[in-house]
Amino acid sequence: MTIREAAPSPLLLVTIDRLPLGLLPPYGCSWVAMPVLNGLAGSGVVLDRVITTTDNPHDVLAALAGAPACGAEGPWPLLAAAAALGLSPTLITDDSRLAATVPPPFAPCYVPLIPTASVAADPTATNLGRLFAAAADRLATGDHRLVWCHAGSLGQIWDAPEEFRAAYLDPDDPPPPPGAAVPDLVVDATTDPDLIVGLRHVLAGQLTLLDHCLGGLLDAVPETDGQPWTILVAGIRGLGLGLHGRLGCGPLPPYGELIHVPAVLVDPEGRMAAQRTAGLVTPADIGATLLQWIGRTEADGDDPRSGRSLEPLLESWREPSRDRVICTAAHGTAVVTPAWHLVMVGADGESPKLYAKPDDFFELNDVADRCPVVAEELASLASLATAAAHEAWTTPFSESAIRGV
Repeated sequence: MTIREAAPSPLLLVTIDRLPLGLLPPYGCSWVAMPVLNGLAGSGVVLDRVITTTDNPHDVLAALAGAPACGAEGPWPLLAAAAALGLSPTLITDDSRLAATVPPPFAPCYVPLIPTASVAADPTATNLGRLFAAAADRLATGDHRLVWCHAGSLGQIWDAPEEFRAAYLDPDDPPPPPGAAVPDLVVDATTDPDLIVGLRHVLAGQLTLLDHCLGGLLDAVPETDGQPWTILVAGIRGLGLGLHGRLGCGPLPPYGELIHVPAVLVDPEGRMAAQRTAGLVTPADIGATLLQWIGRTEADGDDPRSGRSLEPLLESWREPSRDRVICTAAHGTAVVTPAWHLVMVGADGESPKLYAKPDDFFELNDVADRCPVVAEELASLASLATAAAHEAWTTPFSESAIRGV
């Protein structure tokens, strides 16, 4: 463990569960309005391919906090190190499970969700509005130099005011489904396309509300002895958009919809501003970077899942060098390389599905039958993911499995 001599930059972390990368403007979506997030992307580096190693949101959060790759038990190094350095870390969340399970001695500020069947009258009355207002208050009134705001409501309540939804309706569009319920819709050939479009419009309105609340939080960031703040905005997991048989938060195999998450990282020194990287990154890599930025490094043996700091990217534009990320999820396993995304659905691992990256962004064209050698090679790694994780992450594989054919 090492400690920098210079005082660390204050940190603002914003994490959102169920944040769909495919609907975010920094990732190519042109029809959803999120000007605040776009502004952050212009000030920081957009991480194009952050892949989670699990679909358990608590474990992903622990990885962002520098927890060891072997599990999320015990103190979170980022919070513990920040406390030791006098940064007065504080965590504000609307996620009851997170509030109850963050390792001691940290007691989060819990902002409970208000269940509702209808949309809110104005942004301040929404659950996102209440959460972000509480986080802004912590920024403005305390001596906290590490403020972490985690939102879980995107997967539970879509209560954006009516005007946020109406912004996405064309005159000829049917009205979207009313109410604030988050859908759990099985999508097949009989599903009404207008229903799918309407639900996506409702989600877009909720994302614009999120962006509005994020803007209010950023406005509350104080001047701290002339030091600019490090800012991270990241997703924890996505949700189904109707592309793979599910729209909403129901069970989903580890397609990119679920495990390919967004992250925008703003370096206080402005390094890599308005740039992006396509290298494979895990949440643990981001956690290792944040730990290094506050002056700590944590050794985790030779576990290949351990976080690798992104400091070389910001120092000398060296791309992240991972050749694979393996995700073990509740409903399948995924093996992701720079050129491929393989999905094994279910515990028994039925026939693998293989998608070429980055061209097949939404994973709509399964090429396993046209690239059987690559599919078999990556499927063999997926079969080891649970019983022999170290072997799955380290076994050499072919250049075509890494770079494509």
